[in-house]
Parts: sequence; structure tokens; C-alpha cells
Amino acid sequence: MNADELRSKYVEFFVSKGHVQIQGKSLLPENDPTVLFTTAGMHPLVPYLLGEEHPAGKRLVDYQKCIRTGDIDSVGDTSHLTFFEMLGNWSLGDYFKAGAIEMSFEFLTSPQWLGIPMEKLGITVFEGEEGVPRDDESAEVWKKMGIPENRIAYLGREDNWWGPAGTTGPCGPDSEMFYYIGDAPCGPDCKPGCACGKWLEIWNDVFMQYNKDAAGTYIPLARKCVDTGMGIERTVTILNGKASVYDTEIFAPIRGEVEKAAGYVYGSDEEKDKSVRIICDHLRAATFILGDPKAVSPSNVGAGYVLRRLIRRAVRHGRKLGIAKELMLSPIAGVLIQQMQGPYPELLENKARIVEELDREEKKFLETLQKGEHEFEKLLPNLLKDPRKVMPGRLAFKLYDTYGFPIELTEELAAENGMKVNRGEFDEAFKKHQELSRAGSEQVFKGGLQDHGETTTKYHTATHLLHQALRTVLGDHVAQKGSNITSERMRFDFTHPAPVTSEELKKIESIVNEQIMNDLPVSVEIISLDAALNSGAIALFGEKYESQVKVYTIGAADAFFSKEVCGGPHVERTGSLGKFRIQKEQSSSAGVRRIRAVLE
Repeated sequence: MNADELRSKYVEFFVSKGHVQIQGKSLLPENDPTVLFTTAGMHPLVPYLLGEEHPAGKRLVDYQKCIRTGDIDSVGDTSHLTFFEMLGNWSLGDYFKAGAIEMSFEFLTSPQWLGIPMEKLGITVFEGEEGVPRDDESAEVWKKMGIPENRIAYLGREDNWWGPAGTTGPCGPDSEMFYYIGDAPCGPDCKPGCACGKWLEIWNDVFMQYNKDAAGTYIPLARKCVDTGMGIERTVTILNGKASVYDTEIFAPIRGEVEKAAGYVYGSDEEKDKSVRIICDHLRAATFILGDPKAVSPSNVGAGYVLRRLIRRAVRHGRKLGIAKELMLSPIAGVLIQQMQGPYPELLENKARIVEELDREEKKFLETLQKGEHEFEKLLPNLLKDPRKVMPGRLAFKLYDTYGFPIELTEELAAENGMKVNRGEFDEAFKKHQELSRAGSEQVFKGGLQDHGETTTKYHTATHLLHQALRTVLGDHVAQKGSNITSERMRFDFTHPAPVTSEELKKIESIVNEQIMNDLPVSVEIISLDAALNSGAIALFGEKYESQVKVYTIGAADAFFSKEVCGGPHVERTGSLGKFRIQKEQSSSAGVRRIRAVLE
């Protein structure tokens, strides 16, 4: 079974069970400033798992593109991926453990669907702890399905617990499904979840049944939800009996292009194989990031930094393989776009941008490599005077930090000249650099909408007032380009070709405060997207919406001040917001301005 077939079967199965297929969302979260990328299939649905009503109903299914960056340095082995696809189905206060498990079992084992032999399946459930009982309910359902006791393992919080997203909020146990690839157990205690490598996780059912309060108490939720996730790449690998995700048809087209460019046959040399895998993964991730409707460009901060790192690591491993082409990435990306344009048409729509950005960044990195090599040559005479033949790690880090020159290349140049690099000293400097970057990132992304707190909700409602006030003063060309909302302030990005004058800012501030003073009602309705737009509602350009959307109106239905398609939390009346004050207006990027404001 290939990826397209798995994707199609999964959606077909859950639609047959009363689920509504919804659109997967952007790789760049709109209203969660706590993360750079969408990291899991459930990520875009957090507001609905936390209590918001979804326009499509209580049973949902989709496939979602995801990026995880924590293991970038691990990519190169046979399993780690930066970009991956997640299949997911959700129950928002509808069915719970029995329903989820029964459907999971049917999809996995029925010959009509995946047809996995039952003897190949193993299960893990939560073992319980103080304040939360063992999840015997899930275990009993699995037993009724025919899974024997000896293939059900009870594991702790690290393995079988989800959430909460913050320090408080909805959370609960999960039940994970494993596929057995071994021929004999590693020992008497070999069960699903064992670290021996004979059990591979393929699916996870999360049961959100508790609310953790500030005192750390787990209180049963009245509205229980189910969130599930199945990774396409891993499942296709298992179903086809492959040893690695890179051996599947998912990677075959781009792996073939890398082999052709390098004049190398995959499987001949492990070090070269590792470089092939890194190029395949990193270029795949970079292509999807650049092809996203909310795409970022390579830069030195945030998501742009991750993108730059992926591209440059791919280029460096291309050089290691001996690929002589000046621009190696964009031709390979073209093959990927052709392969994936069916489920992700945005790749073809944004092909010109993808190619342009890849070519520009590759050229820039090749210039960086030349500069780094030149700087190394300048350092070399003094380095050779050291009888120990050891290059100080601080100098290697300077090449990395100032010129972007990879430590691996510094080590190669040092070795060519009979030297070693003090890697421990470099690693120490690099660790300090990471800690400073992480601290800065945490400060930038402090808070967010994820907790749906009272103050954050007020700020989110205020962005609607600000958006309309900007359009009133500056013109209808103004459109929201992003927001960052915490419990302390709001940041709002919008399209406008020039700085906003102080007089215009005063007018905007005055209009917002006037609407707060008017204590306007805030109402919501669920209607079709076409009906919403025809009624005068504003929708974000480039956003993927469902056929049914939530529309929030501020003011009377026949004489509203603001009307927007939105899914976040809102207050009931504007009079609760407090006084609105603009702190700063500045440029965000070409043609985009940024306002920072507070409620007092």
C-alpha cells in the first residue's frame, strides 16, 4: 500500500463512520506563538479540544503536514524525519474510549482496510499514578477486540499520557498501537513499548478526560474528547515490510534524483547513504515550508532560521557526495512537487517561489563557504605554529557564528593540514549560543492563545476592533498578516505600503476605544464560507477554511462594526476590554506594518 492509498483509505473509513473531512492547516500556526511550526496533527485543533465548537461538527478526520525540529541532528539515520504527514480523527464530546478503540481496531485489522494480522498488534495503556487510576477501561475494550493480556502493556506518564498544553488544562491517558517486526521476544519482559526495537508504534488514541487545575488536581471533564494520530511514512514502511522510511515509494523519486546527481547507487556506502537521507529529508521539509501559503523565507531568526539550516545542511551533504552542480536543490524539488501536488496543490501553485528561494539560498551558502574557507586560510599560519596541532574551539566557533561555516568543514580543513579541532571547546561555546537563543525565543513567544485565558481572550477580541479601525482610517487594502497575542499585550501585522502617521494612529486608537465605550455585543454564527463573505465578513487571505465557518460579529447584525471569519475565543461584549493604547508602529517586512498595543 502506498501513501496515497493509505491517505485515501483512512479518510474514506472515518467518513463512513460519520466523520466530516476537514482541511489540513498551514505549517505555520496562525494563533499559537508558542511554537514555530505545526508539530502534530492535533495542533490546529487545540482550541476545539479545549472547548470551542467546531463548524464541521463533533466527528472530524483529516491529514496534516507537520514539522518537528528537535531531532534535526538525528536525521540521517533510517527513521528520523523533519517533515511528516499525520492522519487524524477526532471526537469533540461524542464517542470516547470504546468507540475510538473499536474503530482503530477495525481499520487496522479488517481486510477491507489495512488487513494487519491481529497477532502482529500490541497495545500500551496508562499504568496509573497517584490521583489518576490505571486505564483498565481501555485495556478491557482491547481485550474484547481479541488482543490477549500478554500483548497489553501498562506504562507510565512518559509513554502513555497527553497534556495539558500548559501547566493547567485538559489532559488524559492515551493508548498506543504497536506492530511487531521481530521473530522472537528479546526476553521474558518483551512487550509493546519495549526499547528492543521489535515493536514499532503506528497509532495513538488520546483520551482527554481530565482537567488539571492550579493545585495539580485532576478533575473529570464533562465534555470528553478523543484525539488520534497515525504517521503516514512510518505506517507505509511497516505495511510494505521495509526496513526504513527511505526505502518506500514516498522517497523513491527524490532519492533517485539525488543518486543521479551524485553518480552514486544508494546502499553502497553507509556514510554516503546518510548524506542521501539528509538531502532527501531536508529538501522535502524546505520545499513544504516554502510552498506553504504562509511561507517564510530563509533568515537568521525563528522559522526562517530553521529553513535556512535545513537548506544549508542539504547543500553541504550534496558537496560531500561530490555533486558538482552549482544549483542542485531546485531540480530535485521539482520532482517532489510533481509527486505531492495531488494532496498538496499549494506546492504547484507556489513552485516559482520555491525554486527562486532555494536557488537564492544555495547561491548565498556557496558564497558563505568560500568566505569561510578564506578566513580559515588566514588563520592557518598561526595555527600551524602550535606544536600540539590543535585548533582552538573558540576559533572554530567564530567561523561558525560569524560566517556560518559548518564545524564539520572546519574539521575537514584542519585534518587536511594535519590538525584537529578542540571539539569540546567548540561544543561548549555552541551550547552557550543555543541557551541564549532559546532564552530569547522563549521571551519572544511568551504566552499565546493556547490557554484561552480571560486576558488573552480580551486581547484577541481587540484585534478585531483594531483590524476594522485600520481599514476605516487607512483603506480597505489593509489585511491581517499575522498576530502574536499574549496575556500582556497584542502584536498585529497588516498590509500597508507606508508608515502610519501619528495622526492616523490617534484616529485608529480613538475608534477602537469608541467601540469599547459603546459596549457592543459580540455574537457568533456558523455558516458557509460563501455566505460569510457575501454578508461582508473578512477572511484571512491564504488561509484554508472549511465549507462551514465561524463568523464573529461585533455590533448589531444589521449595523455591525466588525465581522470576521475566526475560530478563537472572544468576550461577550466590548465593554469588558478596558482602554486600548497603541505603544508602537513599525515595519515588519516589505509592505507589512506592525502595531503593538495594550489594554489598560
